[in-house]
Amino acid sequence: MKVKKTYAVFGLGRYGTAVARELEENGIEVIAVDADEKIVNDLSAYLPVCKCADVTDAEVISRLGIGNIDTVIVCMASNLEASVMAVTLCKEAGVKTVIAKCANEMQQKILLRVGADKVVFPENESGIRLAKNLLSSGFIDMISLSKDVSMVEIDVKNEWCGKNLIELNLRKKYGFNIVAIKKGEDVNVNINPEQVLDKESSLIVIANTAKLEKLK
Repeated sequence: MKVKKTYAVFGLGRYGTAVARELEENGIEVIAVDADEKIVNDLSAYLPVCKCADVTDAEVISRLGIGNIDTVIVCMASNLEASVMAVTLCKEAGVKTVIAKCANEMQQKILLRVGADKVVFPENESGIRLAKNLLSSGFIDMISLSKDVSMVEIDVKNEWCGKNLIELNLRKKYGFNIVAIKKGEDVNVNINPEQVLDKESSLIVIANTAKLEKLK
């Protein structure tokens, strides 16, 4: 039986609330935290585990059991110092994945440097979209093109490494079309089917959303 991942959301502004509620409505366990007691009280009807706490305090992180959480989303872009402290404490506690919301490119660089695994710009990615990406476990990013079709960035699986696209025949096996191969910041849309895949690369594909379940 597959064990569901657990999440925590720090900062319950519009973005953080959207992430937390989307996850909660999909049956995911979420610890929602904000330093403002009124915000916590207002959201407690929608978020069963909603805490008023200072996530820049190491003792609070320990008391909340954040070290046992799979993914923490830090949504406090208006307070860079608090975001940096929260990211740092989460990584020190052993959280595998920390995603941080940022306001600009400088914040992005700082948050990545202190340990954030991913940084999102709210104007580019809505809280609901981020939550849907998290629910689509195993995908780096996912954009719905229509009700039935999505564009997805996926990691190269271990069993694909050292093989090219002709050998793998992924279109026949999974029913998706590869539109680009990404490595670092480079995105190559002129795909050579004989190019050997490696673990540092990812594939950007378009596929029927239902068929993507095969990849999880």
